[in-house]
Amino acid sequence: MKIVVLDGYAMNPGDLSWTGMEEIGELTLYERTEKEVILERIAHAEIVLTNKVVLSREILEKAPSVKYIGVMATGYNVVDTDAARELGILVTNVPAYSTVSVAQLVFAFILEFCHHVGEHSRAVREGAWTASKDFTFWNYPLIELDNKTLGIIGYGAIGQAVAKLALSFGMNIKVYSRTEKKELENDKLKFTGLQQLLEHSDFISLHCPLTEETKGLINADSLSRMKTGAYLINTSRGPVIDEQAVADALNSGKLAGAAVDVVSAEPIKAENPLLGAKNCIITPHFAWAPVEARIRLMNTLIANIEAYLKGNPINVVNRK
Repeated sequence: MKIVVLDGYAMNPGDLSWTGMEEIGELTLYERTEKEVILERIAHAEIVLTNKVVLSREILEKAPSVKYIGVMATGYNVVDTDAARELGILVTNVPAYSTVSVAQLVFAFILEFCHHVGEHSRAVREGAWTASKDFTFWNYPLIELDNKTLGIIGYGAIGQAVAKLALSFGMNIKVYSRTEKKELENDKLKFTGLQQLLEHSDFISLHCPLTEETKGLINADSLSRMKTGAYLINTSRGPVIDEQAVADALNSGKLAGAAVDVVSAEPIKAENPLLGAKNCIITPHFAWAPVEARIRLMNTLIANIEAYLKGNPINVVNRK
């Protein structure tokens, strides 16, 4: 059983063990794989694991030995799943492994906007407190979350985890989702239309998948409908927002701040307008990456392969 990992470094830069996978079959591990050598590397493999290496129809049609593709992530748009199904290739993903981690980063962003901990710590180290005439100072407005409104767009596992944290801070929550779950409503959480969410939310957090409908969902028009001074957070997919429009809203003061862990092209391009925008926090797509989450990811990858080999596949994303 030949197993090839095409781009293992991002998931495991050296702090996890591949032993569990080595016990299943003959493992060939590549840290990264360029497009030009994909076919060469998977030519004799039955099982291929990929994170961001794209497996197109053209590639899959030239790799008859491949019977199983394991995506080392939740999103699986890097694989042409229709072509894989037609070719008899099973494709699996790893759902929900990073739910807690992503929700945690969302609130790291929110709390940074509330207290600007990093900036105040920097000011102290640069001597501002030493020189202060008073026992205290603050360089930014300080915000209390109690009774503020959080708008959540997309209400899958991560959106619900974010809502749970928000409730613990006493926030009111408005949810916009293609599927309304009225049984989850309470005095503090209500499903609503997108227009009402935009108009009334102090913070908006995006947790929707990237589809034709959600691409550019946050654009000049939707930003104009938001409260002046609101904050925007994106940990979903970069193209859900129009980055130039968001940068313009930040620079004009329409948005008080934005925080993104994902951008339209990754790694981020030097010309990305968010890099020069005011009050914009940008992190390098690492919401999913705490060691605990990556251990869950590794364990589920192994479980997916074992289930496939036993004839009872799980987490399949391209069933007929």
